[in-house]
Amino acid sequence: MSPDHGPLLYEGKAKRIFAADKAEQVIVEFKDDATAFNALKKSQLEGKGKLNCQISACLFEMIEALGVRTHYLGIADENWMVAERVKVIPLEIVLRNIATGSLCKETPIDPGTELKPPLLDIYFKDDGLADPLLTDARLELLGLVSAEQRIEIETISRRVNELLKGFFEKVDLLLVDFKLELGINQLGELLVADEISPDTCRIWDMRTNDPENRILDKDRFRKDLGRVVDSYAEIHKRVQGISSKPRNYS
Repeated sequence: MSPDHGPLLYEGKAKRIFAADKAEQVIVEFKDDATAFNALKKSQLEGKGKLNCQISACLFEMIEALGVRTHYLGIADENWMVAERVKVIPLEIVLRNIATGSLCKETPIDPGTELKPPLLDIYFKDDGLADPLLTDARLELLGLVSAEQRIEIETISRRVNELLKGFFEKVDLLLVDFKLELGINQLGELLVADEISPDTCRIWDMRTNDPENRILDKDRFRKDLGRVVDSYAEIHKRVQGISSKPRNYS
């Protein structure tokens, strides 16, 4: 059952964003749609939206409790979240702890190599351009953020990485890499936005060494490994085991 909401403001691959009663807020619906390879591969996975919403809520609450500001305000229903309205910066921040995926295709680094310090990459969020990797010079050329904001974005992203890694390790999960999006609220403050979920993180099960069975994230969909929703549910079960129930927004 969907909560009361205003008109649709934006629809992405995995979420719909609606206006809320309060102008400074939005209501976010997490969809069951699964996409990969810039939406060239698509499917419907029943229950995925609910799991991503609940996992994101737990992780947002955890990093907020440890000092990182996010757009999250509370859960409105199983797959609906209330969030602060922000202007999303069209950048994808990727933190890599273990080499895999595109990094190993673009460099001679062997898959599975631990990256010390973790590698931070910034991509221009534009499907038409296939989300290109940005150099510092190109980021400055585009003028999307100030020099001060660039530093703040890296500081926030690295702090989130530390918090997520430590949190996941408590439940035998390895944070391989993840994507963050950030936005600016009406007060000009920089907040973590979007979601933190198996759709945006690579997460491996530390309880097995099997290279396929250890994958608990969206790579299961990308690689046709099956059991996508079951794997997301396993992450949810472990996260929920050391978290309080996500707060309801009222």
